[in-house]
Amino acid sequence: MFADQAKITIRSGKGGDGHVSFHREKYVAAGGPDGGDGGDGGSVYFKINRGVNTLRDFRYKRKYAATDGMEGGRNNCHGKNGKDIILSVPEGTVVREANTGKVIVDMSGENELFLALKGGHGGNGNQHYATSTMQVPQYAQPGQPGIELQVLLELKSIADVGLVGFPNVGKSTFLSRVTNARPKIADYPFTTLEPNLGVVDLPEGGFVIADIPGLIEGASEGVGLGHDFLRHIERTRILIHLVDAAGLEGRDPVKDVYAIDKELSAYGSDMSKKPQIIAANKIDILEEGNDAIDRLKAEFEPKGIRVIPISAVTGAGVKELLYEAEKYVKEHPHEGTLFVQEYFPENDRFSAEPFTVSFDEKEGVYVLEGPRIEKMLGYTNLDSEKGFLFFQKFLKDNGMLDELVKLGIQDGDTVRMYGHEFEYYK
Repeated sequence: MFADQAKITIRSGKGGDGHVSFHREKYVAAGGPDGGDGGDGGSVYFKINRGVNTLRDFRYKRKYAATDGMEGGRNNCHGKNGKDIILSVPEGTVVREANTGKVIVDMSGENELFLALKGGHGGNGNQHYATSTMQVPQYAQPGQPGIELQVLLELKSIADVGLVGFPNVGKSTFLSRVTNARPKIADYPFTTLEPNLGVVDLPEGGFVIADIPGLIEGASEGVGLGHDFLRHIERTRILIHLVDAAGLEGRDPVKDVYAIDKELSAYGSDMSKKPQIIAANKIDILEEGNDAIDRLKAEFEPKGIRVIPISAVTGAGVKELLYEAEKYVKEHPHEGTLFVQEYFPENDRFSAEPFTVSFDEKEGVYVLEGPRIEKMLGYTNLDSEKGFLFFQKFLKDNGMLDELVKLGIQDGDTVRMYGHEFEYYK
């Protein structure tokens, strides 16, 4: 099955904790602090790989994690940094935050390599906190947490021309004639289950064309594989609308054009406004008296839509169609990356370790809890002025003091955190 959408979980590495230790050496009675810094956690990158054109691999493995940084050591030893992880995706892949659907990155154009999740910084060792008044600091800085995020990968094919039409109108046959693509061809509805990309070479240039799988009415509402298919023509500059002029299956080509246009309009993204060329296919088996070509021209050419009769089997009219498509492509250049970043994972650095703020009416105290708070208390020397200021800054930087204010705390009120009690003053 063609995989053009996948949901995966990615995680950057946690920064290693700073170390608490003191220099020990023969004949040195009181060595100074020598705790080393923790290593930085590994980061998560997305990289374009033009050698792949599906997201199939991401259907078999759903979790990807960079490694954590190592804790600092004695004798000022710096912890080892975690290893980065690079995820290769096809060009045209849009990465979204799974819950909100907001765009993190559009892997197309100049976005060859993108830093999606930055690893947490390693914490400082206790050597950084020695002062003239605090010569034996008993605390070190914890490493920053990593970020875990569920993302949706969505492939939107990069092509200049989108080839659309109902099943069995001859799109795959046409593509195999005009490009180096070799799509599977058979006499079944929905023969094509994945977009086939091919390159059309012409004397003065050429273009990339995508054969979009046969659509059905209701595709814009997700009927069949509608949404999965329609996303691939969002990036195209123009559309070639292939219809069966011979009407072998009893279809009316004029009605088919309107039906597909209706689905494009309903799907959105201004796809119905894209320039179109109608390719009236199968003229090699057009029966005498069939006026399909005349009806198509009478209906659509007054609207500025060119109708070109062709035979994908014999090649009749194909060259004219390709040159017309090339002219349209040159007249409608790409406008760069279509999807701008809307979601910034770095803002969620601490979301993986939430905290709670509550008021204990029985005890008359405010209670602040959370795994990172508990860990920070264990590493911080609250008996020193510098350590206490360091802990206050941590509470402020992470929005915890703001939450206490929202809850109505006043000067002189008590805040309890894991056995420690503090008086609040703004």
